[in-house]
Amino acid sequence: MSPPRAVIAEDEANLREQLRETLATVWPELEICAEAQDGVHALRALERHSPDMIFLDIEMPGMNGIEVAKRASGRCHVVFVTAYDSYAVTAFEQGAVDYVMKPLTGARIAQSVDRLRERLKSRPPDIVGLLEKIAGRLDKGKPEYLRWVTASDGADTRLVTVDEVIYFRSDNKYTTVATAEKEALIRVGIKDLAEQLDPTAFWQIHRGTIVNVAYIAGVTRDFRGRMALRLKKRTETLPVSDTYSHLFKQM
Repeated sequence: MSPPRAVIAEDEANLREQLRETLATVWPELEICAEAQDGVHALRALERHSPDMIFLDIEMPGMNGIEVAKRASGRCHVVFVTAYDSYAVTAFEQGAVDYVMKPLTGARIAQSVDRLRERLKSRPPDIVGLLEKIAGRLDKGKPEYLRWVTASDGADTRLVTVDEVIYFRSDNKYTTVATAEKEALIRVGIKDLAEQLDPTAFWQIHRGTIVNVAYIAGVTRDFRGRMALRLKKRTETLPVSDTYSHLFKQM
């Protein structure tokens, strides 16, 4: 019997890598036959490789995971990689598709693998009707996340989009907004920011620090095992407290 084959479709490179490496650990016989950074490439991989399963981020550029899953219906088993708990649970309770919640952890992926092993014993189901229901709720239930902040830069005030932000770091009174070029200050605390930012794009790594996942270059550890993040476009590192170290166990 040939080994099971999978496609991974996730627009965040570090999350694709984390998922691939964790799957290699918990399901070593699984073959990752392709990876895709957007919905269009995911569909091409589906057509080219005819995998047994596809891991799909719901929110991807080009074509979202719901649309790709419709094309996969009846052809392969679908696993949504998602931060949208309400959609994932609805799909899972129907018994037709599986899911892995973000932030990804080894335990969550291992649970999904156990379910997938059982699903592979039967033919992939027709899930188009279920996907229509999920899509109908997607826009209604999708939270509105913070898209920009007004920050003080000396005597000037400027608009900073959250896509530009590499990290937020707070002290007692102010929060520093660090971009690739400079730093500015806002009067919003980390707790309030954490509630307003997209949790798939911004991870809290310390009581006073939130980092943009897209700007994480890697993880370092000192001789005591304490973690710190290396950043793209910034030279400093950001310490990771023990409370949040599980986010980076696979890195």
